[in-house]
Amino acid sequence: MNWDWQVFCQDNLDQQVVQGCFGKDGSVTYLDWMMSAWGWTISVSLVSLALALALGFLVGTLRTLPNSRFWVRAGNAWVELFRNIPLLVQIFLWYHVIPSLFPVMRSVSGFVLVVCALGVFTSARIAEQVRAGIEALPRGQRYAGMALGFTTFQYYRYVLLPLAFRIIIPPLTSESMNIVKNSSVAFAVSIAELTMFAMQAQEETSRGIEIYLGVTALYIVTAFGINRVMAFIENRVRIPGFIVGGAQGGH
Repeated sequence: MNWDWQVFCQDNLDQQVVQGCFGKDGSVTYLDWMMSAWGWTISVSLVSLALALALGFLVGTLRTLPNSRFWVRAGNAWVELFRNIPLLVQIFLWYHVIPSLFPVMRSVSGFVLVVCALGVFTSARIAEQVRAGIEALPRGQRYAGMALGFTTFQYYRYVLLPLAFRIIIPPLTSESMNIVKNSSVAFAVSIAELTMFAMQAQEETSRGIEIYLGVTALYIVTAFGINRVMAFIENRVRIPGFIVGGAQGGH
């Protein structure tokens, strides 16, 4: 097999794809384009993850509120709705359907719409993990907060959620890595991330093996970096000797 890694040093045939990413002579190489696409992938992933965590913890908490049937059912509906619609379909809904239904959304950039779709999709999965984490805690944790005179908000804020967060860090790590991989579907609405770069660069250069290996390496580096960050957080917040309640759990 004839490898040609110099393909990344060649000038990009479509220099309009990469803005503000030029070589010394004003040209744009495929390496420049790939690095720009990597930046878009990381940006989409991180912003989507922040949105997913915020919505996921909110919805997951609502699903465990005592004596609040409305909020529990609303949280359950959120999870069942967004968890059971394929991500690609949700991206098309956000990109094509919602702007048609709400004209004010037509001025919103594709980047924001993709972030909303990916964040909402992932929030449903995180909400289920948050619910499981809270319900895995011993009932005594809730009762102890109530005995101290805490309001519902306070014993969730200071007692239940900090402990639940420590329990669900491993599945949160998987979701954080998955959101990087799921960002690849953004190519469907012309977001210039890594997958879109790979498809277009392969067509222009006919060097699909080298292009896709380079893109794969960047996906691995990104996912592995997130894995190490989450492992560091897990080690820092671990509670020595903490054992999740078994038969005594549930809220």
